[in-house]
Amino acid sequence: MKISLAKSAGFCFGVKRAINISLHAAATRKNVYMLSDIVHNEEVVRQIHKAGIKKIKRLGSGKGKMLLLSAHGAADKTIEKAKQLGYEIIDVTCPMVKDIHKIAINTENTCRKVVIIGDKKHNEVQGIIGQLKNKAIVIDNIDNIPYGSIKKIKKASVVVQSTQNIDKALKIVKVLRKYIPELQFFNTVCRPTRIKQEEIKTMPRENDVMIIIGSKNSANTKRLYEISKPLNNRSYWVNTKEGIKPEWLKGANKIGVTAGASTPKSTIKGIIQYLSCL
Repeated sequence: MKISLAKSAGFCFGVKRAINISLHAAATRKNVYMLSDIVHNEEVVRQIHKAGIKKIKRLGSGKGKMLLLSAHGAADKTIEKAKQLGYEIIDVTCPMVKDIHKIAINTENTCRKVVIIGDKKHNEVQGIIGQLKNKAIVIDNIDNIPYGSIKKIKKASVVVQSTQNIDKALKIVKVLRKYIPELQFFNTVCRPTRIKQEEIKTMPRENDVMIIIGSKNSANTKRLYEISKPLNNRSYWVNTKEGIKPEWLKGANKIGVTAGASTPKSTIKGIIQYLSCL
């Protein structure tokens, strides 16, 4: 079998940066804690724990402690509370997510309603919401547009969770323009996500089977699978090589492989090696 690996497979800049800062903090400082996983990948989380960073469920006394924010960002009130409790903050929020925060804040300061296209419960979306004084409208799907609220808005700005499917986001924006007289749209889907999504629009057509690697709670990996599956029904989403079933590959001559932005190189390499031996 011929195995083709996507050029964009694996870590993006923001994930690499977050992991490097975190491991440096673990190596040089004591009492480093985190409230949520730094990125959505079990192997990375294990690596972080092994380095000595502890996960906590809630903030306690922060005297002599450091709090590591996730790459997805955090709400302002969480950061302020941590500082008041005495924590020193290590902010590894992806710079591209920080840019979304700035746009959302500026939007609110110009008396526009903030509309976020994204997964309502995702850390990144909660972090964007947490920058604002007023309630934002979050739309996760074109079928879930809250028309009652949308029709009341005269001015709004739309931002997008950085790992969303841009094609689906644009369809939502097209609908919103019909109801909101003054609508600004900021395409805040990050460049690494756009590159990965462009690759996954062609690879499923060029291969008999597609293997998409990433954690089941990884939003950007989920998008890759969602794009690939309609193009090639033999598209499979796995987290490790143990998730691959040999019958998936029956009669396949060409296998395409890609991986989400938080998938380690070691995981990708292990799966490629496994496939090569089948």
